[in-house]
Amino acid sequence: MGNRLSKIATRTGDDGTTGLGDGSRVRKDSARIAAIGDVDELNSNLGVLLCETLPDKVRVALVAIQHDLFDLGGELCIPGHTMITDRQLAQLDDWLADYNAALPPLKEFILPGGSRAASLAHVCRTVCRRAERAIVALGEHETINAAPRQYVNRLSDLLFVLARVLNRADGGTDVLWQHERNAG
Repeated sequence: MGNRLSKIATRTGDDGTTGLGDGSRVRKDSARIAAIGDVDELNSNLGVLLCETLPDKVRVALVAIQHDLFDLGGELCIPGHTMITDRQLAQLDDWLADYNAALPPLKEFILPGGSRAASLAHVCRTVCRRAERAIVALGEHETINAAPRQYVNRLSDLLFVLARVLNRADGGTDVLWQHERNAG
């Protein structure tokens, strides 16, 4: 790979712009940079989740997802470039089906909580939803591929399911919303 980042402090962004992967420059508050930033924040939160004790199978999936998110950020960083593929979407679908099949059906809404790992998975899910909103907003102004939007939509579902899986792995269960709690 060579020395791709030989100088971190370039000062080229001091004017409020940043460079994209194609060499063009955009304002740091552009919709594209907002989407890239939200994907980066999601990836960082997944890194925090990976600091927890996790089932090996979950850890392998989350590491693969981190690499996919780096690719997704790369795709957003290079207008017109494709890095997220049907294979990555299919992998999310497979994990979602596999993990969800082992869980009891939901009969109530659940609250984000339980074990620390499950709670962090819920934080990742909410950041993922924000990244999805940012990608949708970007698509309203610029032409982007559908795959990044589809990826984060499916990933947020997977993170919800993984939170449930992680609560069980820690010996707990879902934290149920008690709709009658505030009733008369």
